[in-house]
Amino acid sequence: ESSAAGTMETDWTENRAKLPQGVIRETLGKVFNSFYSTGERDKYRTRLERAADGSTEIYISHRGMEEVLVGSQKESTTWTNRPNDPGLEAQFLGKLMAKLSGTPDVKTAEATVQNAVVAPQHAKLVSAAGADYVEVDEGFDRAWRRVGLALDRVGFTVEDRDRVQGTYFVRYVDPDAADNQGFLSKLLSFGRSDDKAKEAQRYRILVKSEQGASTSQVSVQNNDGKPEASAPSAKILKLLNDEL
Repeated sequence: ESSAAGTMETDWTENRAKLPQGVIRETLGKVFNSFYSTGERDKYRTRLERAADGSTEIYISHRGMEEVLVGSQKESTTWTNRPNDPGLEAQFLGKLMAKLSGTPDVKTAEATVQNAVVAPQHAKLVSAAGADYVEVDEGFDRAWRRVGLALDRVGFTVEDRDRVQGTYFVRYVDPDAADNQGFLSKLLSFGRSDDKAKEAQRYRILVKSEQGASTSQVSVQNNDGKPEASAPSAKILKLLNDEL
């Protein structure tokens, strides 16, 4: 969808394989299939990143929503975010790996992804001289990749990026400032260039590290590239810190 940002994203969809099966369900489902729902929706984003050696790295991130009961008598429902599922990410990354490599056994490719060694990750929020940032215990290369994946998982709209300058250009809608929306409008607003996306504020996420340093700093700038110290920027840093 965006060759400049190297991203492709699916629509929200339901995994109907989770629906219980049975004679009555199968019979009625042919006519009233829309009456049955798992109460869950999933979306996937695929991101391509050029590596320094000329190769291409591929990341797949998952986002989920679920329908929950609300009200004193649980008389109504609302859609809310649910945590991303690393198992689903590994499953689809394995399928893609099998397809690109020509591996006939998809299970083998999926096992390769799921059994990959996961290094410990560390990040913390730092406030120094009024300048808030997230400190990541890794050098620039891995910090840059992980921040990109965190932005995907949290659901930011990444419009562009400049790896040389260590900058991601993103849009962000403050949920506390946004008006209440129905389920359909919420689905359409995630990662789409609709009216809601147009209302979103533009920010820059800056990743920087000294040459050869083992730590990196992640900070938020406004659209003009100046340090941002607003309430939304604090929320952005917390979201990134939690994900990192």
